[in-house]
Amino acid sequence: MAVQKKYALGRGLDALISSEEVKTSGSSSINEIELSKISVNPNQPRREFDPIALQDLAESIGEIGIIQPITLRQLSEDSYQIIAGERRYRASVMAGLTTIPAYIRTADDENVMEMALIENIQREDLNSLEIALAYQHLIEQYGLTQERLSERVGKKRATITNYLRLLKLPAPIQMALKNKEIDMGHARALLALDDPKTQIKIFNEIISQGYSVRKVEEIVKALASGESVESGGKKITPKGTKLSEEYTMLQNHLCSFFGTKVQLSCTPKGKGKISIPFNSESDLERIMEILDSLKKSE
Repeated sequence: MAVQKKYALGRGLDALISSEEVKTSGSSSINEIELSKISVNPNQPRREFDPIALQDLAESIGEIGIIQPITLRQLSEDSYQIIAGERRYRASVMAGLTTIPAYIRTADDENVMEMALIENIQREDLNSLEIALAYQHLIEQYGLTQERLSERVGKKRATITNYLRLLKLPAPIQMALKNKEIDMGHARALLALDDPKTQIKIFNEIISQGYSVRKVEEIVKALASGESVESGGKKITPKGTKLSEEYTMLQNHLCSFFGTKVQLSCTPKGKGKISIPFNSESDLERIMEILDSLKKSE
């Protein structure tokens, strides 16, 4: 059976894609699933869950939601079993959630499913998350490297990598990508941020403000440089960029000197930015006069 699978996957796209439609009940997808329809796996090797750590996770989920979807196996139309993520499932129940984002796996015919996955990857109507899930499934099923997978499906390795990275995004962003509320350009820009909470903050601004990919790239670039950004009346500060006591004193001094709330940001490497806001043309003229006076006093 294993030999058959390997041969089928290795025949190439020309041999797999025919004029006849390949039908399969095996697939991978991401959906919001009611917790009441989910059961734990009785063969789960992990039996003990640290109650304190579980409570901490529940509080985190209550605050920002599920970051990484769990993985389920569909047993029937209204029944699912956990493959991976029982701890997230238990914490979600504790947090009072009624649904949870999950990758759904069905595998009634693995041979046909792999053939269909490779064919479907070439279809233009698949969204980027569906393609990412298909790539991930092929890697897991056959133990392929990204390099080998790129050869099998006729795509550059960088393309494979970019799709797989989408699966590292927080679940709400993956759901939005699936529902075409954002496109892959938005998602790829968010991947430049390491902090899931910041990713979700920017994602919410994309939805509420209708930001273009270029705008998101500008915001992410500023945050990555240690700068705070204003969006929709909110100030978003990059993680780990709290000013030292010395820089805070300098910022306060500048605020007092210019008579306005000067913004100062600084990265751990010492690179930063000073921003002097003004409220009107006359306020700008006042600030310019201060700068001019400094130049004259040199």
